[in-house]
Amino acid sequence: MDVFFAILVTGLTNGALYALATIGLSLVWGSMGMLNMAHGAMLALGGYVAFTVAATLGLPIWLGILSAALVGAVFGAVLYLSVVRILLKSGGPGFETSVMIATVGISIALQNTILLVYGGQPLRQPFNVQGGIALAGGGVMPMLNVVIVVVSIVVMAVVGLVISRSRMGRAIRATAQNRDAALLMGVPVERTYLQVLALSGALAGVCGVLLSSVTQLSPTLGADPMLKAFIMCVVAGLGNLPGAVITAFGLALIEAGVQFGLGARWGFPVLLMLVIAILIWRPNGLFGRAQIRRM
Repeated sequence: MDVFFAILVTGLTNGALYALATIGLSLVWGSMGMLNMAHGAMLALGGYVAFTVAATLGLPIWLGILSAALVGAVFGAVLYLSVVRILLKSGGPGFETSVMIATVGISIALQNTILLVYGGQPLRQPFNVQGGIALAGGGVMPMLNVVIVVVSIVVMAVVGLVISRSRMGRAIRATAQNRDAALLMGVPVERTYLQVLALSGALAGVCGVLLSSVTQLSPTLGADPMLKAFIMCVVAGLGNLPGAVITAFGLALIEAGVQFGLGARWGFPVLLMLVIAILIWRPNGLFGRAQIRRM
């Protein structure tokens, strides 16, 4: 039972963090058709912003989390205004590739900027919650893990409400379905793209704070979550937000079980083999749909 509870706690915690990172990527891909390779660096940026606010300035950690979300949103907006919009207006069939290459460069620049400012020494995030919740059968779930899961679910629920109920959400869904038709119907597509990247940046900022609370702060903090978030986006079906959340929790629980059963080094290889098998079975992802393009 102790092993079962350990797998459950680890899987739920990692699943919440993966899901939070995944919906940021999936949101950008679904509405804009581009892959933001700077998403992982934005996670690290959020973690360092919260550290600066809480540890350096001595302000409450909740203010650090809000600051991380705000800075992430501003960075996402600046990314659109300074890079994505210019590449989008340039036109051509290689827009997605150009954006991917450009955001790789921005990711490297941001990581090196963090390295110059804070150094390469790992830092401890001052976000911590003492105590735990006793589970039936003698297991204990640390309160920090509970807070991470709850905060992640609340944030994802808010994003879901924004996408499904707000005017901005309707514009995002319309743009994701058909950009040209949305333009003809009067949807401000450029403003929608700006909002999408700002929202994705805010999610990355919050995720970076939660992630660094269970690991350590480093300039490459977001590299591993970025890779796994992309894998989960592909498995779910690119652009499918509910599917991305379900896939993130499912694969995280499987990864945790493999790590406890076979060792930590087998978690990622088994995850990759499972992903390959799923994509062979369903090339468009578990929740994706095949699209027919007329030439």
